[in-house]
Amino acid sequence: MGKFSTLDDIEVRGKRVLLRADLNVPVKDGAVTDATRIERLVPTIRELADKGARVIVMSHFGRPEKGYDPALSLKPLVGALEKALGRPVAFALDCIGEPARQVVDRLQPGEVALLENLRFHAGEEKNDPAFAKELAALGDVYVNDAFSAAHRAHASTEGIAHLLPSAAGRLMQAELEALGSVLETPKRPVAAIVGGAKVSTKLKLLDFILAKVQVLIIGGAMANTMLYAQGRNVGRSLVERDMADTARAIMAKAKSSGCDLVLPVDVKIARVLKEGVSTQTVGADAVPEDWMILDIGPASIDRIGAQLARCPTLLWNGPVGAFEVKPFDAGTRALAQRVAALTRAGKMCSVAGGGDTVAALNQAGVADDLTYVSTAGGAFLEWLEGRELPGVKALGG
Repeated sequence: MGKFSTLDDIEVRGKRVLLRADLNVPVKDGAVTDATRIERLVPTIRELADKGARVIVMSHFGRPEKGYDPALSLKPLVGALEKALGRPVAFALDCIGEPARQVVDRLQPGEVALLENLRFHAGEEKNDPAFAKELAALGDVYVNDAFSAAHRAHASTEGIAHLLPSAAGRLMQAELEALGSVLETPKRPVAAIVGGAKVSTKLKLLDFILAKVQVLIIGGAMANTMLYAQGRNVGRSLVERDMADTARAIMAKAKSSGCDLVLPVDVKIARVLKEGVSTQTVGADAVPEDWMILDIGPASIDRIGAQLARCPTLLWNGPVGAFEVKPFDAGTRALAQRVAALTRAGKMCSVAGGGDTVAALNQAGVADDLTYVSTAGGAFLEWLEGRELPGVKALGG
């Protein structure tokens, strides 16, 4: 992963600290409906403010088409940020130039300001050196606490880090340490649960991870493609028929690298994906023509549970069934509860991430019981694929 500096390595008293955050939170009718990302940012802002820094928070929000768009202003977030921090937050009507400078100049040590949406300027996504320079002019120190944006080489995540003394915030640090403990210094055997719809979107992940784990559990529609590649009938299940050769290559690679590849042995099927439909549980090799595999069955849950019980380290990305529709959430929910119980008992270090995975863990009510749950989406996946993230590389210690 490489070395990176943290808040312990920089002096911030009296300094202007530019803090890159990810405030991409859901907003409805001008109110924040889920403040999780804001709350996760609080420890870093509070620590900087308590150390006497003048904290200048910057973030992107949505995807503005051309310049300023009132619907994508960060102004509605000021109230939620103030509530989470328990202190006032000043707002600048732009992220560069005179409006930003005036607000920053008025800040006293320990005070906090929020700049307007970075993406209102085309220079942000282009990583334009002139734009990065204008941002850097507002601060003395740069702190990146937006791991979820670290896979993008933008002006506020990569360009600016070369212009100011830079460090990772506490959230970024926790994310990197959690991921490092799972893939770089894990207790073995290491298990991975990889689910979701498509083998094709997780090829790089499967390829990289096979060399790192001793048990690979595949679920969701990805497992259908694997079963199909073994010559089993999967009926009308979601399946990538053109990926059969690739699936066989993955299975062969698992075998040659001594990795246990675990596929469903029984499945829950239905004719349509709808709540309240009639379902059957059948062997993974006994799916009728006009039925669809929509979840794993109880024998699969037990088989996977037995594997998890012997693995002190787990990485989880993707649900094992169509968890958004009951009763096809049962498999993912049962595994989530087993992982949570093992983690609570101190028998497992569990790291999970990706949007659907987080949603499924929240639905099962166990997100807080895992060792670490990453909300980073794309950055989490790219990190798992072994790619170097520009926003992390730029923080090199």
